[in-house]
Amino acid sequence: MTKRSVTHASFAIERTYDAAPERVFAAFSDVEAKLAWSACHTGQTITEFDFRPGGREVTEIAAGPGQPPMRIEFRYHDIVPAERIVFAYVMQMDGVRTSVSLVTVEMKPAGRGTRLTFTEQGAWLDGHVDWKMVEEGTGEGLDNLAAYLAREPAEA
Repeated sequence: MTKRSVTHASFAIERTYDAAPERVFAAFSDVEAKLAWSACHTGQTITEFDFRPGGREVTEIAAGPGQPPMRIEFRYHDIVPAERIVFAYVMQMDGVRTSVSLVTVEMKPAGRGTRLTFTEQGAWLDGHVDWKMVEEGTGEGLDNLAAYLAREPAEA
């Protein structure tokens, strides 16, 4: 029998982007844009994308050498364009559920840019994933978002 455990933790990451809240929101709400900045693994695809309250997103990550395949299922609960996104997600590795999280992404004007706050409250299951690694990976993803916003021209 597998010994079961749950580690509860939360973290908040703040970033300021040199882009209006509408552009930052678009980077989350458009599947092509999201994949351009959020793909942190080779072989990552978004196989389902229904960005609306009640909508679902599924991300599949092919296994690299010595790594199990991953599947992340998102459910969007609240969306206020250019202001807020609230979603829950379940992460699985090799078919085993490893975590369940609730995430709030807040976007507030900061001068001509945007102050983004990403808050995650999670239950990490049975010691499969270290939540500190999730926090670090999330920070890297938000840094990728900055690079994406810097290279993608603002729409006229």
